[in-house]
Amino acid sequence: MSLTGALSSAISALSAQSQSLSMISDNIANTSTTGYKTTSAMFDDLVTASSNTTSYASGGVTVSGRANITQQGLLAATSNATDVAIQGSGFFAVTNATSGGTTSYTRNGAFTTDNAGYLEDNGSYLEGWRTDADGNVVGSESASNLQAINNQVASTSGSATTKTTIAANLPSDAATGETYTSSMTVYDSLGAANSMQVTWTKTGSNAWSASFANPTSTSDTTTATGTASGTIAITFNSDGSLASTSPSPATVAVTGWTDGATDSTIAMNLGAVGKTDGLTQYASGETTPSVNVTSIDSDGLSYGKLSSIAIGKNGIVDATYSNGQTIAIYKIAVATFADPNGLSASSDGIYSATVASGNASLQASGENGAGTIYGSELESSTTDTSSQFSSMISAQQAYSAASQVISTVDKMYDTLISAMR
Repeated sequence: MSLTGALSSAISALSAQSQSLSMISDNIANTSTTGYKTTSAMFDDLVTASSNTTSYASGGVTVSGRANITQQGLLAATSNATDVAIQGSGFFAVTNATSGGTTSYTRNGAFTTDNAGYLEDNGSYLEGWRTDADGNVVGSESASNLQAINNQVASTSGSATTKTTIAANLPSDAATGETYTSSMTVYDSLGAANSMQVTWTKTGSNAWSASFANPTSTSDTTTATGTASGTIAITFNSDGSLASTSPSPATVAVTGWTDGATDSTIAMNLGAVGKTDGLTQYASGETTPSVNVTSIDSDGLSYGKLSSIAIGKNGIVDATYSNGQTIAIYKIAVATFADPNGLSASSDGIYSATVASGNASLQASGENGAGTIYGSELESSTTDTSSQFSSMISAQQAYSAASQVISTVDKMYDTLISAMR
């Protein structure tokens, strides 16, 4: 029985070392694979119950693979704005379909935009939560609110003018009843640019009014594009600084935009009371006094088409448009598990939840123990070729030694059979 046991033990060693070499081979083959996690061979002895102090029955060895899924790979900068990596715990949530697909998890963040606008990698679509333009999640940060990230949800942009700041000098040497005009640009909610004329009228000593004409298209100033309302009464101190505006705060309303845009309310920032940082009233020193406009600055943006998207720190997906506007459109979720090493691995760096791993817990980047998301970076493979070569030499030596055991057992069997002849 001893020779048979030795042969069986050696055969189990050959099988175990062969499997170990397969794991080493996989690790070395994936040295350059983004997000790859090495597999380590774990050996366990097999012991028979019949061994005692006077006889020994060999058992052998068995091997199993342990995935080092939680091992952190180095982050490497890339030139692709949609590459993304996690520093710390967690995985990207991905789905195998743009809607209603099975959710899986990955550390491979080499995502690109397909022709439908989705961020995908080898057929896996990156998931995230829809946000407003400031990056705040719309709804809850839950699994039911996740959706495949698609830049076509905001393929165009344009924003209405909500605030205009004017710095100008109204001439103190103007006669009461004199009027002057200037103009400002106003954008409606659809991004259409319009011109609005401002009429400055001197109504008394240190007193003026500002009235606003109906806006017109910048390309056709003869046709009104909406109806403006609101007149602002302005008074100045004797030192030329602003004394008051009425109403306060000063606003102008535009209703009935002809292109169907939402009605507008524009806050007029004419300067701080008692200061000279906005409207002032000083003598013009001119034979024919005039209004000297230093600046008119309005927010709002014209219509723009999507030009690019990029993933920034903390997993915010930003969209940039031809009008120069950049807004947030999604926030990427980070999925964490009670036992990440219990995940089931598939090709292309995809993992599935199991009973051992537990269900995914979704977090925002860097919150509640989740790792931090970095854009334009990728996580490198965790394979260390030096240690893998060392393990390979050990496996080779153990395999050779086991084969020598088989050769020795064979010779001993030959000796036994020869003695019986």
